[in-house]
Amino acid sequence: MSIEQTIKEMALQARKAAHAMSILSTEQKNNVLSRMADALEEHKAYIQAENSKDLEAGRAKGLAVAMLDRLELSDKVMAAMIGGLREVIALPDPVGEINDMVRRPSGITVGRMRIPLGVIGMIYESRPNVTVDAAALCLKAGNAILLRGGSEAIHSNLALAKVLQDALTAEQVDAAAIQVIPTTDREAVTFMLQLEEEIDLIIPRGGEGLIRFVAENSRIPVLKHYKGVCHVFVDAGARIDMAVDIVMNGKVQRPGVCNALETLLVHKDIAADFLPAAARELLAAGVEIRGCEQTCKLVPEAKPATSADWPMEFLELILAVKVVDDLDAAMAHIRKYGSQHTEVIVTENYSHGQRFLREVDASAVMINASSRFSDGGQFGLGAEIGISTTKLHAYGPMGLKELTTRKFIVYGDGQVRA
Repeated sequence: MSIEQTIKEMALQARKAAHAMSILSTEQKNNVLSRMADALEEHKAYIQAENSKDLEAGRAKGLAVAMLDRLELSDKVMAAMIGGLREVIALPDPVGEINDMVRRPSGITVGRMRIPLGVIGMIYESRPNVTVDAAALCLKAGNAILLRGGSEAIHSNLALAKVLQDALTAEQVDAAAIQVIPTTDREAVTFMLQLEEEIDLIIPRGGEGLIRFVAENSRIPVLKHYKGVCHVFVDAGARIDMAVDIVMNGKVQRPGVCNALETLLVHKDIAADFLPAAARELLAAGVEIRGCEQTCKLVPEAKPATSADWPMEFLELILAVKVVDDLDAAMAHIRKYGSQHTEVIVTENYSHGQRFLREVDASAVMINASSRFSDGGQFGLGAEIGISTTKLHAYGPMGLKELTTRKFIVYGDGQVRA
């Protein structure tokens, strides 16, 4: 079959499997997840051998060290995938949950029931662990999933899919509920994005270029986030030691992730005390500071920032720093340059904190905590399938409930409408 025919057939099989998934009991789903966790442990050597093929090819192509790190299924990553499956088992099953029951004047009782979305299409780069995380969450939420990973991880993804599908079959569940598209041809993505009758939702994970391509070419609704330009605003009167810790954790712990800190905003009344203290630790950690004119005066090691730095997602040890007049100026900067991902205020002023929570438009807004907490696992969702910075139908880290929707249900006793 052609690539187009192959993908169409896989999507049709996924649609058929989605119905079966939607009516599985919680016990059945948990049994499958448990078997998957055991299977990953049992077939770890096989999976890592296939992963080594991708790593070898990646090195030959000259992939960056950071990319190879994301690609590797190390013992630690394997353990995390297995642990993630067991965490999903422990999460409450949202499917079938009924709430908002109201008796209407007509005598009918109206409520809402949570149901699966159907078939999820996942398009992602680099990280083969996403294959397992996404499959686990979609399965527990009663969906089927069609996965298209990056060409650099093809051997790893196909190996993981085989192990997961064998677990489904062993539990007498349709293996088509979890499928990996078996081609590296880029046309596969284009074909997949046209299947509006078979796929209910597309979730892309990767660089801004990939996500924009998907959003511009899909006939299917897309949940997306283009980038994570996350800010910390250090308010006047903030505790300097706490603010330094939050900034250091946000920028340095893992600079290459979407919830890392990219821009630091500092109230002018605390800048002279805070910026030299923060800069000492940032510079010692190898961070390049790109600052406004006032920042450069207070931190001589800083390089002058350009207009291109404020909307930039650096994803490395570079931090843009700007001194602002007040809370309003900080929020105006965030409105102009933020990406609706994660925004933080460090403050001892209760009213300022509450204003920041109410007025800043981002999928996660925090007071006195690191932006690195913007994560499904840290928020108690279990493994996340991604972070949405669009508001329909999910906003922020996406867990089980975000992979479902709600339908109206009605109980009557023979009522007819007048």
